[in-house]
Amino acid sequence: MSSKGPLAGVRVLEIAGIGPGPFATMLLSDLGADVIRLDRKGVKSTNFTADTPYDATARGRRSIALNLKEPGAKDIALALIEKSDALVEGFRPGVMERLGLGPEAAWARNPRLVYARMTGWGQDGPYAQMAGHDINYIAISGVLHAIGLKDRPVPPLNLVGDYVGALVLVIGTIAAVLSARTSGKGQVVDTSMSDAAAYMLTTFQAMMQGGMWNDRREANSVDGGCPYYGAYRCSDGEWISIGSMEPQFYALLIEKTGLPAKFAKLQHDQASWPDLRKHLTDAFASKTRAQWCAIMEGTDVCFAPVLSMTEAHTHPQNTARGLFVKVAGVVQPGPVPRFSDTTCAVQGPPPKTGEHSLEILRELGFDKDRIATLQKAGAV
Repeated sequence: MSSKGPLAGVRVLEIAGIGPGPFATMLLSDLGADVIRLDRKGVKSTNFTADTPYDATARGRRSIALNLKEPGAKDIALALIEKSDALVEGFRPGVMERLGLGPEAAWARNPRLVYARMTGWGQDGPYAQMAGHDINYIAISGVLHAIGLKDRPVPPLNLVGDYVGALVLVIGTIAAVLSARTSGKGQVVDTSMSDAAAYMLTTFQAMMQGGMWNDRREANSVDGGCPYYGAYRCSDGEWISIGSMEPQFYALLIEKTGLPAKFAKLQHDQASWPDLRKHLTDAFASKTRAQWCAIMEGTDVCFAPVLSMTEAHTHPQNTARGLFVKVAGVVQPGPVPRFSDTTCAVQGPPPKTGEHSLEILRELGFDKDRIATLQKAGAV
């Protein structure tokens, strides 16, 4: 595999896992890094749809499968560490140390290695050893409380914990690799999904303490409380979104929806919001989504149709940007962001577990006889 992305020449060793780890290493691969996934021998990749082209976040890397309980397998892992700029792992605290592959063991072979750790709760604290999932991590951070309906929180898929966590991990990993190139010394990047979710609330935490945000759902400007920032059902059952926050955009919303002129001066009059919401609800319910697109698109109302995931594949804005690509027959978002002087691309389809074991061993300098010995021992 090869890429001309901005991370070309960077090698990342991924210890196979689920959720944020594979998403983070997918992004690193899309940016040009050479990602090698260390899988467990005899066990399919631990992603949700393992060893299929639909395991999209596993794209763009190679796989070597080891049985770390067998003689010689740990030596292979350490040889990979020696040749890598960063290692990404997502086990509970202490697991990698028990395998003999923790940070100290890694730095003994490669002092410049960046050791990127992804957990739900972090490497320490009273929750550190507890199991959990995205919904739990965003619950403790304050995010889940802030999102949803008045009477209950609604999980925002697993985007805020798993995938915001992955983005924070990627930023930290790249920053630490840059630091290591200057200092010659690697370090641990301790990323937790609960930390990352809380980090995303920075603005709202400050606004709340300044009296500009209400700590209740559907009671604020961008949480569904404001009638000119939300989603509305159309006559065909489809939905549209509006975000007419600024006065000039709000004035255009009143004009385009044909609402009574009195509402033009009542944008910030919260006592009038229930009446405004009813008028907007009735107005949007009077036409189809397509009709509203014809009226609103190309204006500054701050409008967009609410598309299904399948519809998003063919929307003109997305096709103009080349947002979606097809990898091994599976449509999926392509690499972002875009760079002016380097080209990012999906480096290949998701690998089968151990698909590149022999190729990687040869790159590490293992000769035919040593490889045969390792295979006979069941290490690889």
